[in-house]
Amino acid sequence: MKKQMIFLRITAMTVFFMTVIGCDDFLDVNDNPNDPPVSTPSLTLPVAEQSLANLNATSMTYLGNFLAYNWATPSNWSANADFARYNVTSNFFSNVFETSYVDILKNLTYIEHFEDETGAIDYTMYRAIALVLKAYQYQYLVDLYGDVPYTEANKRGENTTPTYDDAEFVYNANIDALTAAVELLQNLPENAENPGSQDIIFNGDVSHWLQFANTIKLRMLVRLSNTGQDSYINEQIDLIDQNGAGYIDMTVSANPGYSDNEDKQSPFYGYFRLPSTNEESDRGDFTVASDFTINYLLDTNDDRIARLYTTSASNDEYKGVEQSTVLPGSGFTSNDLSKVGPGLLINAEQDQPIMLLEESLLLQAEATARGYLPGGDAAAEELYHMAISESFARLGVEDPMQSAIDYYDQPIKNVSWSSSPNKIEAIITQKWVALNGTSSIELWIEKIRTGFPADLPVPVESNGTRPVRLLYPASEIARNSNNVPQQTTQDAFTQQPFWN
Repeated sequence: MKKQMIFLRITAMTVFFMTVIGCDDFLDVNDNPNDPPVSTPSLTLPVAEQSLANLNATSMTYLGNFLAYNWATPSNWSANADFARYNVTSNFFSNVFETSYVDILKNLTYIEHFEDETGAIDYTMYRAIALVLKAYQYQYLVDLYGDVPYTEANKRGENTTPTYDDAEFVYNANIDALTAAVELLQNLPENAENPGSQDIIFNGDVSHWLQFANTIKLRMLVRLSNTGQDSYINEQIDLIDQNGAGYIDMTVSANPGYSDNEDKQSPFYGYFRLPSTNEESDRGDFTVASDFTINYLLDTNDDRIARLYTTSASNDEYKGVEQSTVLPGSGFTSNDLSKVGPGLLINAEQDQPIMLLEESLLLQAEATARGYLPGGDAAAEELYHMAISESFARLGVEDPMQSAIDYYDQPIKNVSWSSSPNKIEAIITQKWVALNGTSSIELWIEKIRTGFPADLPVPVESNGTRPVRLLYPASEIARNSNNVPQQTTQDAFTQQPFWN
């Protein structure tokens, strides 16, 4: 657990549902970044970091787990009908777009361009951190929406109706921004201010920010593996190798001082448990395991099942259900089914993961298997095993190292490396297990990119096709209508990301 500090509560969280990119009143730390009457980067950074962690912990993880078919809804609840029907509209998870611009990117851009007119404080490190986190969030915006505002975005009152930039341009620009961030971090002025505890992710540790920047960049480059840009990918990976910082060697997480109090719980935990009493929230009761996921974990003898899910209250068994709104009542109620497990819901103070070490290791395994990183099959296999072992350990499986070995030594396709003819399929399948309940938006995106897991079901009430993107929010269409790209409901199923 990170060192505790005063909890920076983000007030008026519902405001983002009513605002868009150009709105100036939500966490508007300053109208003129060169003349700050209200805030400084040291006050703004933890707010931006906490908001990023919260959005990725709640809405984006919940969305990802349903579209990756890990979770379902029991027959005694009518919630989540949009998932079972794939009812993707301009009102479906619109807060992903809105919060990214109105809050996260707006505050990070403020930090990026802030200058201390007195010259007494150098904010270069803050600027570098802002570039890293902006790249992290812009990647998801492009992955989920395609073209997005970039060059004219986040300018507050200067431009409330920004134009939309080409998706590939935004990707490449942020890859370059990560390179620039690394250069800043490796050449900090002697008087550069270190954010210390105001940085609720790494507490001002430069080496960790360097590794995180490299890992985000690797994820973006691996996304491009189907685009025929191998020379560009290899060139950019060479730049990573040259900076010598490597990739993350720990799970990246945030913790501003979460506690078991109203509006102060760790965000993922608070999604499913009530403060003080720790009783199950409604969401905790209507979020259950899917039949496909439970069956897969049982069929592969995966001890992580006891950490990812609970046994049912009524029969003390691991049981899931299909994604549907027309389930029969008997045997399919919340008490009959497995719910989110103790390896994910630890306590109200738990750190909020932003990127798991397992994901980094599997990214490196894929990059190695594709020939972007050295070492060949043997190195890729070692990274694959390390990722599985880390997943067992993080989730709290008993005797995790031996349990992991027992698991991946089974001669089962996509479990054992040697029993898996398609190494990319094995890597992505293991990512689907390891990121269940954490950073799960990755699972949907990776399914779109790779097609794996190959046999992942779609709900029977849907149109039979899994969505490949989100639609621009109705609020953005209303306020920036001249610039928002034209879209139809069908685009959510046909308009593939540029990298696919």
